[in-house]
Amino acid sequence: MAAGEILFLVHRIPFPPDRGDKIRSHHILHKLRGIGPVHVGCFADDARDMGFADEMAALTASQCVLMRDRSRAVAGVNGLLRRQPMLVAMYESAAMHQWVRQVLRDRPIRAIVGYSVQMAHFVPRDLPEGARFIMDFVDFDSAKYAAYGAGQGGVMGWVNRREGRVLLDFERATARRADVSLFVSEAEAAMFAQAARVPQADIRALDNGVDLEFFSPGGDFAAIDKPGAPLIVFTGQMDYRPNIEAVTSFAREAFPAIRAVHRQATFAIVGRGPASEVTALGALPGVVVTGAVPDVRGWLAAADVVVAPLRIARGIQNKVLEAMAMGRPVVASPQAAEGIDAGDGEHLIIAYGPEDEAQACLRLIAEPDRAAAFGAAARARVEARYAWDATLAPLRDMVTGA
Repeated sequence: MAAGEILFLVHRIPFPPDRGDKIRSHHILHKLRGIGPVHVGCFADDARDMGFADEMAALTASQCVLMRDRSRAVAGVNGLLRRQPMLVAMYESAAMHQWVRQVLRDRPIRAIVGYSVQMAHFVPRDLPEGARFIMDFVDFDSAKYAAYGAGQGGVMGWVNRREGRVLLDFERATARRADVSLFVSEAEAAMFAQAARVPQADIRALDNGVDLEFFSPGGDFAAIDKPGAPLIVFTGQMDYRPNIEAVTSFAREAFPAIRAVHRQATFAIVGRGPASEVTALGALPGVVVTGAVPDVRGWLAAADVVVAPLRIARGIQNKVLEAMAMGRPVVASPQAAEGIDAGDGEHLIIAYGPEDEAQACLRLIAEPDRAAAFGAAARARVEARYAWDATLAPLRDMVTGA
């Protein structure tokens, strides 16, 4: 590719890297900066997000950060009227369209990288000659909505089933016009390729990674006051539906069996923005809902077991990679472990439902040497497989067309 610049369109400002989608986009931004000057168009969810715009400006050639102000209800109505997916309608913005057109007109843009499917509609069809379009879908989002709708009745069931259908059509059309379509794991890429049936599309996996220096058992972080009894930890953004369902299932169906053996055991739900359903779990014996914490590493380091009991999961779970990097034994559902190149019974334990999760945790608590061995194997696996520099290395050739 001739010398040129890159336009990076992101649905959520990639600062700070403190939740799954921001972690990946943050590292992609840094990788793109090593290829050429980067112009970033993105949205802020709230004033806190907007407060990071100045920090990001030090890394960008130019940027447009807009406050997203459309509610899900308004987006749903607009999506119906325009026959758009609700996810796309939530991010509709005349100002962003205008900024993108201006950048493409005024700057020598040679690659447009879209991050998350809702940003694809800001990429014009009439791109500058020679410009490449790389679409990082990250996850196969329409499959998530279809899974929601399959188990629901009433209005919300209809809404989610419609979103699954309409969003798949949009994903399929986007893959047709992108030079490369990326997903966060081989499993996710294969699932999309089978469902979308776009044989001419170049569909690939671009794995997530983990910051091995930051998430390290020997890192510089404040320890928590660990209880004297076993501590089981879940980490994540706690207003995200799959996380809500995961901790609810574990707290109500798996944890009581653990408490029956270890009466003082604690299940800590660690993460920002706990929904009301999550906050209510704090009333259960032994369950602690922390809300946002300054540093999740202290909780991970103190955990006897880290659990990831997700029933609906897309792609690679950062929470699992982070726990493995911290050298902790992990008990994960098949859905949470699916995208991760790690062996069941070697680097982590895959548990099939609440009873299996409880028994796996109890065995690890009863055998601390075995638990330590799992943690050491987990750390070695992510060191060998999931360093960010290695996982994002293919991005250069995709952007340049090499």
